[in-house]
Order: sequence, then C-alpha cells, then structure tokens
Amino acid sequence: MNWTLALPEAALACAGLAILGAGVLPRRHDMFFPISMAVIGALVLAGVLVLGQGDGAALAGQYVSDAFARFSKVLVLIGAALALTLALDFNQTDRDLARFEYPVLILFAAIGMMLMVSANDLMTLYLGLELQSLAAYVLAAFNRDSERSAEAGLKYFVLGALASGLLLYGMSLVYGFVGTTSFDRLAEALTAEHAASLGLVTALVFVLAGLAFKISAVPFHMWAPDVYEGAPTPVTAFFASAPKLAAVALLTRVLTQPFGELSAQWGQVLWLVSAGSMILGAFAAIGQRNIKRLMAYSSIGNVGYALIGLVAAASADPAVRSEGVRALLFYMAIYLLMTIGAFAVLAAMRRRGRPVEEIEDLAGLARSDIGMAVWMLVFMFAMAGVPPLAGFWSKLFVFRAAIEGGYVWLAVIGVLTSVVAAYYYVRIVRVMFFDAPGAAGALDARPASLTVVMAATGLFTALFSVAPGPLLAAAQAAVAAIAG
Repeated sequence: MNWTLALPEAALACAGLAILGAGVLPRRHDMFFPISMAVIGALVLAGVLVLGQGDGAALAGQYVSDAFARFSKVLVLIGAALALTLALDFNQTDRDLARFEYPVLILFAAIGMMLMVSANDLMTLYLGLELQSLAAYVLAAFNRDSERSAEAGLKYFVLGALASGLLLYGMSLVYGFVGTTSFDRLAEALTAEHAASLGLVTALVFVLAGLAFKISAVPFHMWAPDVYEGAPTPVTAFFASAPKLAAVALLTRVLTQPFGELSAQWGQVLWLVSAGSMILGAFAAIGQRNIKRLMAYSSIGNVGYALIGLVAAASADPAVRSEGVRALLFYMAIYLLMTIGAFAVLAAMRRRGRPVEEIEDLAGLARSDIGMAVWMLVFMFAMAGVPPLAGFWSKLFVFRAAIEGGYVWLAVIGVLTSVVAAYYYVRIVRVMFFDAPGAAGALDARPASLTVVMAATGLFTALFSVAPGPLLAAAQAAVAAIAG
C-alpha cells in the first residue's frame, strides 16, 4: 500500500491537529492572526508536496494521484489560502470572528477537498465531501451574534443534509446494481453488454443530484443566495471559490471515469442543468441590490458555463471529450481567481469599521479609491467576458468545445445569457465611476492584505492573454490523465 502518495493530505491533517492543539492552550493574547499565518504556511507546504507527488493508486485503490488531481489540488489550496488572507483584517474587527477555530476549519475543509479530487471510490468520495461540508456548515454560521449568519448556517446544514441523503441513496443503488464502489471496477462493469440498466441510470441521477447541490447548479441552487448573503464575506469568498472548484473536479472524475459508458444518459441531464443555471444566473441577478446575493447568482451562472465543457465531454468523439474537459478546467481556474479578487473588493467595503453590502454603497468609489475601483472594473468586465481579459478566453473555450461537440444550441444559450449578465456587471461599474457618493461618506481605507490579493488576482485577470501557455499546458496534462 503506497501511502506516501497521500502525504500532502496526511501532512495537512497532522498540521491541523497540531495547530488545533496549540489553539486550546492557555494564552494571554489573541491567537487568530498567528494561527491563520500557520495555516497559510501549512497550505503552502501541502502545495509543494502536491507538486512533488507521483502517479499511482494508494490506500487499497481508494485514492488516486494523477495530473488531474494535482492540477485541482493546487487550485484548491490557492483558493483556500487567498480566502483565508481575506479574513486576516476582516475578522479582526469583530471579536466573535477573530477566533482561532476559523483558520482551522478552513484547513480541514481543504483536506476534505483534496480527498474529493483524489477519490477513486465512492466511500472516499463521501468521506472527503462530508469533511469539507461539515467545516463549511460551521463557517457559514461562524458569526454567532448575527441572525443572518445563523440562518445561513442552518439553511446550509438542512439542505446539505438532504443533498447528502440523495447522494448516499444513489451510491447505495450503484452498489446494489453493480456490487462495488470502486471507480475502476465500476468502469469495468459498465463496459459489459446491457450494463446501463434503468436502475443504474436512476442511481446515477441521484448521485448527480447530490453533487449538483455542492456546485449550486439549477435546480439545486436554492441555498446559495441566502448563504452567500448571510455568511461573513471571507466565508462567502471561500464558498464561491475552492469548494466549488473541488466539487466540479469531483463531478468530472465521477462522470468521465466510472460512469463514462453512461455518457449518453448523463450528458442529457447536464445539458438541462447547464442551460438552466445560465438562464437563472443571468436573469435572477438583474433585480438584486445586495452585491453578495448578486455574486451568488453570478456563481450559479458561471457553473452553467463551466458545465458546457462537461456536456461536451459526453461526446462520442475522443478529441471533443478531451477538449471539453480541458475547457472546463481552464474555465474553473480562471473563475477561481476572478471570484477571489471580486470578493477582496467586497471584503474591503467597510464604513466606520462596519461592512456594507449594497451596490449603492459603491457609489463614487472611483473618486475616493481609484485603485479599488479599477480592480473591481477588471473583475466585472472579465466575468462579463470582455476581451482581452481572462474571462473572455474561458468562455470562448467552453463555447468552442460545445460547438465542436454538436451542442450548438447550448453555446447559443451561453452567448445570449452572457449578454444579459453583462448588464448587471456593467451596472456595478457605472455606480462606481459615474454615480455621486452617497451621504454616508467614503469607504474606510483598505487593509494591505486585501490590496495584495486584489493586485495579484487583478494582474492575472488583466494580463492573462500575455502568457496563457502555462495554464493551458497544465490543463492539457490534467486532461491526458483523466480522458486519455
């Protein structure tokens, strides 16, 4: 049993236990900042170990290490570290948020996400998914003095438990019809004649429903707007980035490997899910006044665009399948960094030490903080798909994959909903640059940590066209590992 392949997760788990132990020791000063920095250091160490991983299976074949897993894990760790960086100053302004448990929960959620993308068995899949989810439920309700935060945590927990039940039921049906939970054995069994029975297709639908909840895809999106609005802003940034990427990666592995022979069935389901997510994300966000709720609907729409690549991966043509998975990974990598950057601006939206979340609160930002306004402009235009920003290329790749796979109508829906969504992205820019500042006054000066995150993600988003090669090459290597 080659357990050393799982060394990144093992090292991160040991670091988490050590940091948790240090946090409960008697102390005379606040431990939030030093423990947060220790967790960021542990995430960086895990990233180095991931880059040094080899290929192979471990833990009796339940864990797999390949280029696809490494690509996804590096992005997950980047997302977790940046989301925690957003909390360094934000949480310090509220004693109830500046507790050492916060970074520890981020760390254990990261372990769960890493297990998710390396899962090679339904049991490992569920273990990683629930480890991440349990930490996320607590993070959503972390602000105990806020009714909105408590409501967000409760809604997320109840609906998450329902989704977990659907997923478990589907997994039990898979085991009942096939007799195994191993991805490799499932793939072998489904190559047999008449393997795609009605019962197995039904089981797959339940599995898809459970995983669709985790990525807030239509029709399992109902939790996202309330949870995004009620949770503290750094928590919302975390939910919108790393866990979503890990869940999309998990969904990709599950559908293309053990259930690859059922692509004709799951491709039809995902077509509807993708189209519904794009349409809802475009139209439901138009009337939103709270910018975090708007970003929730934007996230739902972005999931729909990303799933276009997975729909293309259901094609019978191997070249189109590879192109679809590559477009999906490319899209999610760019989406993660754009989203973290946008939420860095939202985390900096404070007035007299208190967070503000209405779109009108951005009025006149270009006059009081031109730097932050410019970065927000970059992120909004990138999400709208304005060339030559990174978001344009990510959408171009998924639309091209859909057209090559013969899913022309899905690409048409994607283009039309992008035009609709551009309205509310441009509205934010208009408010920042052309509306007069409100009577409440200018926003507080932004902390240095948020400035660093804005600049790093903003430069990537704005200058991606200059050197897209490294990300494209990494995505192509990941595709070769999972799609051949």
